[in-house]
Amino acid sequence: MVAGMQFPLGTSIFVSIAGLVAVTAWRLREVRSAVSLRKIIIPPLGMATGFCMFFVPAFRIPWTWAGAAFFIGAVALAYPLLLTTRLIRQGDAIMMKRSSAFLAVLFVLAAIRFLARGYFDTILTVQQSAALFFILAFGMIVRWRTRLLIDFRKLTSQCTPEPAS
Repeated sequence: MVAGMQFPLGTSIFVSIAGLVAVTAWRLREVRSAVSLRKIIIPPLGMATGFCMFFVPAFRIPWTWAGAAFFIGAVALAYPLLLTTRLIRQGDAIMMKRSSAFLAVLFVLAAIRFLARGYFDTILTVQQSAALFFILAFGMIVRWRTRLLIDFRKLTSQCTPEPAS
């Protein structure tokens, strides 16, 4: 994007809604299949590639803001997910119990970002705003997936086969 160039308001709203719908559809489909170690670890690793945006100076924000955003994401936004997401054993498979809190957090984040856009545009560039919300979301997913990993390990260790005599 060329510096100073902005998309028309309708375009950015459409793209935001399309992204929200895509993530929601992915999340609803995800809970229908068995959970694996790979399915827990890959999303945060894939999302971590987003930190490459900070190679571009336009996306840089102060370290204190980044730390605060990560902390808010890891504590406040992850909290409803930690309370409501459970892994359960169904036969030999480990399944994720559907969490309505995930969708609620996702919609709240989208609404806050959309509604606060006017305010953030007065103190941040669009790129800095994107960077801040990325770090917020990353903090949330890292804490949530870490908890899932711990729960997954507990469930898989409970099902150790007995040694043959």
